Amino acid sequence: MTGLGWTEQDVAPMWLLVDDGMDREEVPLALCVDIDGLFVDPQPAPAPEYYTLIGCEPAGPLLDVLSTTRSDQAWLASIILDPVHDAERPPPHGCRRYAQGCSCMEELCDVTVLSHRPSQVGPGLLDLDLRGHLRILPEDHWPSAQPPPARAFLLSDVDGSTLGRCHSTAGIFRERLRPADQPVTLVGCRPAAPLQDLLERESARRRYLRAMIHVLDRSGRAVLMSKMISATVTATRPSRLGTGLVDVDLDRGVNDPLPHGAREIWELWHTGRPTRPNLWSGYDRALRNEWCRAAVTHHRYDRPDRPAGGTYDLDGRYITDLEGFYCALGEAINGPGGYFGWDGQALYECLRGQWGAAPPFRLRWHRSDVARRHLIPGYDRPSYDIRLWHPTITMQDLLDVLSDAGISVELQ
Repeated sequence: MTGLGWTEQDVAPMWLLVDDGMDREEVPLALCVDIDGLFVDPQPAPAPEYYTLIGCEPAGPLLDVLSTTRSDQAWLASIILDPVHDAERPPPHGCRRYAQGCSCMEELCDVTVLSHRPSQVGPGLLDLDLRGHLRILPEDHWPSAQPPPARAFLLSDVDGSTLGRCHSTAGIFRERLRPADQPVTLVGCRPAAPLQDLLERESARRRYLRAMIHVLDRSGRAVLMSKMISATVTATRPSRLGTGLVDVDLDRGVNDPLPHGAREIWELWHTGRPTRPNLWSGYDRALRNEWCRAAVTHHRYDRPDRPAGGTYDLDGRYITDLEGFYCALGEAINGPGGYFGWDGQALYECLRGQWGAAPPFRLRWHRSDVARRHLIPGYDRPSYDIRLWHPTITMQDLLDVLSDAGISVELQ
């Protein structure tokens, strides 16, 4: 940190901004005591929306739910709409084709079929009225206000099951207000030469900042936390936190900011890795997820796996949700504050080795009755992120994944 001119008298910095490189070498831009706007209050859960599938020829599970008489049974975890473009015309601008659809497709999740009736589009076809949610990925894909050019939409679910097709839709493609940009302030900032040069420019267009955020621990070691700032500098002023430090105002926020309560978790790691197990147990699901984020960010990749055949003890007292399982598993394998996956794909990667324990190994799951009561079939709607809504991962699902990886689990 001495390269950026930090002194013993300054308030200890917690964040390092690094030019994201693109096609050039990464360059340190600044050390900051704080980033005001990195932690924000979470958005409320979205309200359900109403849609209509017009001229629908239902099949599979969608056809099955139409025969139900109870609204709580006329439910589907998801409906994916994949547009059928005209093969004789060029694809729409920006459309990319994948193995299971194209970039124009949309997904409805947590869907209830409210009613159905004969369609005027053609004999034997139906119009279906639905209630659900459009899965929106703000950083990757904002839904179009206009439907894509399509002769029809193929319908399927997340498991790949065919649900039929429909002629057109209503209520899905419409104007939606984007979340307002939240400004950010770099507090107590010591700019390096490249950022200092940017701050001195007069043209707003040339004061555009794009940087990856790294978090510092107490020793000054910096680790990438996969958060990025992409904004224009609007003002700079001397900071009250130290001589030569500045506060820098930006017109926009951090991509995918963290929950406000996560600040406590990151400050804990800043002072040193947790030394006691289960410090995560008092957090809600959103903050347990952030605990795992902090754990993987600070995971030490330079330590070899312990040999295969070992035995690890999983403390199951606080596994009341999926996030709790990952917190507890990380600590069972790698000690307090340890990491060993935080979703299905990450768990799969960890079970292949090089994350602390070489498989196969034995896992003693203490107080497994807690998870048995809570990780049950249903639909999971984490309040902190609609992107994660999906059919519940049950305890049996987790046991099957572990078993397939050669992990022997002893339930106690």
